[in-house]
Amino acid sequence: MSMNFVVLLYLLASVCFIQALKGLSHPNTSRLGNAFGMTGMAIAVLTTVALILKLSGEAQSGLVNVFGGMVIGGGLGAIMAKRVEMTKMPELVAFMHSMIGMSAVFIAVAAVAEPTALGIELVNGLIPVGNRFELFVGTFVGAITFSGSVIAFGKLSGSYKLRIFQGAPIVFKGQHFINLVLALLMLGCGAWFFMTQQWLPFMIMMAIAFVLGVLIIIPIGGADMPVVVSMLNSYSGWAAAGIGFSLNNSMLIIAGSLVGSSGAILSYIMCKAMNRSFFSVILGGFGAEEGTQTGSSEARPVKSGSADDVAFLLGNSDSIVIVPGYGLAVARAQHAVKEMTEKLIAKGVQVRYAIHPVAGRMPGHMNVLLAEAEVAYDQVFEMEDINSDFGQTDVVFVLGANDVVNPAARTPGSAIYGMPILEAYKANNVIVNKRSMASGYAGLDNELFYMDKTMMVFGDAKKVVEDILKALD
Repeated sequence: MSMNFVVLLYLLASVCFIQALKGLSHPNTSRLGNAFGMTGMAIAVLTTVALILKLSGEAQSGLVNVFGGMVIGGGLGAIMAKRVEMTKMPELVAFMHSMIGMSAVFIAVAAVAEPTALGIELVNGLIPVGNRFELFVGTFVGAITFSGSVIAFGKLSGSYKLRIFQGAPIVFKGQHFINLVLALLMLGCGAWFFMTQQWLPFMIMMAIAFVLGVLIIIPIGGADMPVVVSMLNSYSGWAAAGIGFSLNNSMLIIAGSLVGSSGAILSYIMCKAMNRSFFSVILGGFGAEEGTQTGSSEARPVKSGSADDVAFLLGNSDSIVIVPGYGLAVARAQHAVKEMTEKLIAKGVQVRYAIHPVAGRMPGHMNVLLAEAEVAYDQVFEMEDINSDFGQTDVVFVLGANDVVNPAARTPGSAIYGMPILEAYKANNVIVNKRSMASGYAGLDNELFYMDKTMMVFGDAKKVVEDILKALD
């Protein structure tokens, strides 16, 4: 296989990756996008294996290890992907990010230890200056990605007792100053390694980067986790791209850059949707304002109803908008909701779904949830496309969502003031299904729950929707 043919195959794989991103930008083309992504990765892997086969016999002996790693890693990945529940998808994504970060660190360590084995030509017995810089960048970004993703995994899971894995932010005096000092020390050690290629500064730099990954994520609360997930996705891409430069692997550079840039853009979109400062989140919540809670801590009366009441109201409506949230995902009620939707449409009712960009616990969580239930894509609308219709909607049915429909976002001084929300409060009637009156991630009372037009239906979302289905018959 000639190098020209290798470059051509890598170019073809890169085109597939670009088409994958384009396809994943819309539900109608998401399956095709996934197919492009898998095809591109298959081409890239097979081309790399073919390159290894062209190397010397000693280098080829390591091919067994490569295949062993692919079989073990691929097998574990397939099992995890098959078994993971929809509610655990964010944790799986955070886990994958951590693995990419650690892979970048391991490759960097191997490149510093045995540069010639990875195709790095020495100059006067030293790694070239450019490669040293690339190894420095790839190492600290990879280390931050790994440790930060581990903390994000714990926060998303919510099943670990360690304080650093709790959803509430961990903030202490002088936190940002400590982060700044550590960052400067890390960069200083990186410059030391850059000048001397010594192991000591390299290892210190790597250790500080692992610590920084923890310190950057712990002050970020559960409400901001969708932003954190997309941000770590970006970090993992840049880590891969940095190592790609060191290995002179154009495919790794292109794929890493695509992931890094798309993750950064998505992080910005998420921040805008939550009225958060992009740089505030990147720097570990620096400059974030606490705001004041607008809801009262005292018990307030609400109007509650039953599944029969909901069925009567839905069945006598002309237009309905369903707002899915994390409570829907926890109850795994998406299939029952789809069945309810089909029954209402058969009665001549217009039913649509409204998706907030940060509903759930990762970007696109609700879109994937509805796609799993095979909800028709033309029934699913993004926030900016449906907000203007709420005023002409008979009933909004909120299933497990909280902060994304909270009118407190319109109240100056609120912790979520300025956050774009789904304007469910403008509908003629609002039905809200929740297990309890517990607040959302932002820790605020939801004024929507106390409006005269709102009826609360308490209970597990799947059980409630199944009861509504029976009442609709």
